[in-house]
Amino acid sequence: MPQGSSHRPHQVAVIVDEGTNPFEVGVATELFGLPRPELGLPGPLYEVTLCTPAPEIRMNHGFFTLTGASGLDAVDRADTLVVPGRPDNVVPRAPAVLDAIRRAHARGTRVMSFCTGTFALAEAGLLDGRRAATHWRWADAFRRLHPKVLLEPDVLFVDEGDLLTAAGSAAALDLGLHVWRRDHGAEIANHVSRRLVFATHRDGGQRQFVERPVPQVRDESLAPLLAWAQERLGEPLTVADLAARARVSPATLHRRFRAQLGTTPLAWLTGERVALACRLIERGEERLDVVAARSGLGTAANLRNRLRRVTGLSPSAYRRRFGAGAGEALVS
Repeated sequence: MPQGSSHRPHQVAVIVDEGTNPFEVGVATELFGLPRPELGLPGPLYEVTLCTPAPEIRMNHGFFTLTGASGLDAVDRADTLVVPGRPDNVVPRAPAVLDAIRRAHARGTRVMSFCTGTFALAEAGLLDGRRAATHWRWADAFRRLHPKVLLEPDVLFVDEGDLLTAAGSAAALDLGLHVWRRDHGAEIANHVSRRLVFATHRDGGQRQFVERPVPQVRDESLAPLLAWAQERLGEPLTVADLAARARVSPATLHRRFRAQLGTTPLAWLTGERVALACRLIERGEERLDVVAARSGLGTAANLRNRLRRVTGLSPSAYRRRFGAGAGEALVS
């Protein structure tokens, strides 16, 4: 299972190639490389190593030169490999970089790409016949170069288990928080997202390009409505209730959710309820009917169905992995 253990933190290697985007390297280190005393754990859950194919690597547009990083042999010790993007995607990657990516995947390492790092995974031959995401601006070029890959051009990220791809630089944060949830549960991921001052959960299937029209008369931000609904998830809220609270028609609310969040009101509401159910289970609530009622999912059967759809786990399996005491056992 790709997560930290009682023996050592989960090792994350980040390949920094010629021309790599600095922002995405920063995202990887921010997500997985910082100490997190706010979690109250006796040690780090992840450790990050930057790996380069040469002693000096010139970053994108020559912003700076990276030196002092580890060599590509560090990839062979990684539990997760992160491949950031770069702008010159039609230029072949160095053979040593592609070999390192192939070796990592062959030995069972979880491989993630950020933004146009998907090109490197495809060039290494890992994505043929697999679903993947990349930045919308490069979708056509990607299809021409890698026609065997099942590109999903309008999503934030794709999780194929051993291969995870994020559509853009900001979507890398979404994917990283998704990995935190997958490895350590919703409660810990919430702590990480709060420190990042970033949305706790945006589903990978949401749209990449979100239109945010400038308000013509008044602020039409959904933030007040979302905060109001999050305090009432256990109540029988409907899309009609949300529309009434916002004083708009359901059709107008739907358009605003699409424009501002890239999803529908019902999908957002369901996602928030599942996230709440996960937190309740992690905090020790064992009665499924209570979890279902308090999260607004209604019945234990609906809870089981929704939780499995989102996490791939049954409630009992989720409790064993992320319930009260699991975190302590993980790093004790």
